Amino acid sequence: MSGDHPASPGPSSPSWPPTPATAPPGVEPPPGAFPAPGTLGPEPTAPDVSTPAPLPPGALPPGHRPTPADRRAPDLPAPGLLPPDPGTPGPLLTAAPVGRGPLEPWPDTVNWQPISTDLIWVGLIRLAVVVAIGLAVTAVAWAFSGHWLFGLAVAVVVLLGVWRAVTIVRAVRAWGYAERENDLLVRHGLLVRRLSIVPYSRMQFVDVSAGPLERAFDLATVQLHTAAAASDARVPGLRPAEASRLRDRLTALGEDRAEGL
Repeated sequence: MSGDHPASPGPSSPSWPPTPATAPPGVEPPPGAFPAPGTLGPEPTAPDVSTPAPLPPGALPPGHRPTPADRRAPDLPAPGLLPPDPGTPGPLLTAAPVGRGPLEPWPDTVNWQPISTDLIWVGLIRLAVVVAIGLAVTAVAWAFSGHWLFGLAVAVVVLLGVWRAVTIVRAVRAWGYAERENDLLVRHGLLVRRLSIVPYSRMQFVDVSAGPLERAFDLATVQLHTAAAASDARVPGLRPAEASRLRDRLTALGEDRAEGL
């Protein structure tokens, strides 16, 4: 019939397959037309099968049987080679205290006061008296008996006297005291160091004493008495004026702190 539409081309049509449509530059081809070759970019090329693709980490090649060496855990980098995780907090670095110990807890804030070195002479005189008595006894016994053991005893007494003289000098220099707001610090000792902290509120009374040798060298000792006898402390080798000042101040602070409890 004259009113029928022309049949569309098909596989049996002589115009099949359709030819690519060409259009002037800037004009789109009609619908259903194929674009001209080279207008959609380079044509895809077939992959090169001569070079095998790299295997992923941990994968085995085809046909390879796993061995015990393949089953082992992968080698990890040595500690410290990997950069730290920014989200993981690192170790807290603090400056180590220099010159601080359990017997010097606050070297920057405590003003330690030394005692008088004249106390060394007091200790040496007392030692000299003891050594003289020991030498006299052993020498008389050696002279009457003539036994060599008494001669050895004389040598031992002399050596002990020299050793004790050295320790007296160092022990006197190790004494020190410090007054703080709420307590008194006293440190002493040579082989066994000791630090005593006496709160002012625990003090019951404070007294000052001075023996014959101490009075000869113008020295005095301040003794602190507390509720517990084990916590008593003393500060020897003080001048009488310093001993009186320390006694009055400790007594006043003790009464003031006791009233505030």
